[in-house]
Amino acid sequence: MIDYGKRDVLGVHVDALDLDCAVDRIAQFARQQRPMSVTALAVHGLIVATQDPDLRAALNDFDLVLPDGQPVRWALDLLHRLDLPDKVPGPTVVNRLLEIAAAEGLRVYFYGSTPETLALIRSELEARFDGRLDLVATPSKFRSVDADELDAIVDEINDSGANVCFVGLGCPRQERFVAATAASLNMPSLAVGAAFDYIAGNIDRAPELMQRAGLEWLYRTAQEPRRLAGRYLNTNSRFVAGVARQYGAKVARRSAGDNDDVIHVPSRDRDVMIDA
Repeated sequence: MIDYGKRDVLGVHVDALDLDCAVDRIAQFARQQRPMSVTALAVHGLIVATQDPDLRAALNDFDLVLPDGQPVRWALDLLHRLDLPDKVPGPTVVNRLLEIAAAEGLRVYFYGSTPETLALIRSELEARFDGRLDLVATPSKFRSVDADELDAIVDEINDSGANVCFVGLGCPRQERFVAATAASLNMPSLAVGAAFDYIAGNIDRAPELMQRAGLEWLYRTAQEPRRLAGRYLNTNSRFVAGVARQYGAKVARRSAGDNDDVIHVPSRDRDVMIDA
């Protein structure tokens, strides 16, 4: 297993690790029912964080920020002279954790999305694991909730006795939800919204060759061109430009003899109103 620690990509502290290491760490916390905040962040999430200081601070206080997408993995390798074997996709992490949960009798909680999608998830996972997976699911409220209502949601998740909570509210709402609730949950909490739609069959994952080539965004754009074409054009161009600037700055510092890659993690406060 590989774990190079947290490394800066556009101001976000991304964990430079491999899939096995990520799954193992989350599974250990799930077995012990200990809190852990996790998100799988692709280019879109990173760019949103560069434009939102509060979100960036929240992400930098997460226990794990997984490099979801080849461009993020490539940026880690380029900026920090690493050699990560692959990206760590949120949907793959979820599937691996579901296999562990079914094998070990751990309970999983799906929070977010619609009742219809959650019903499809339940049906798919019951068939996949022959009824061996212990699953609880609650749909999103699709509105902002205050601190008291958020506490009630946390109590409901904790009272379920779940070992791990998957949160699917869309980026960056799900990251804000995890940031506000993870410390109060008796389990790891993962912001992995796309995994909900993949499991339910609402959308298809890109073929493996396109994933390895970093072209998942192109495959997703072909599925939903009106919604995604403009977004990916904007975020991809900002990402390339931002990584180029960061790389140039790092080369200049290295030439001056400064190789400091120390991550300084700021504290974060709990938001009063959170989308749930």
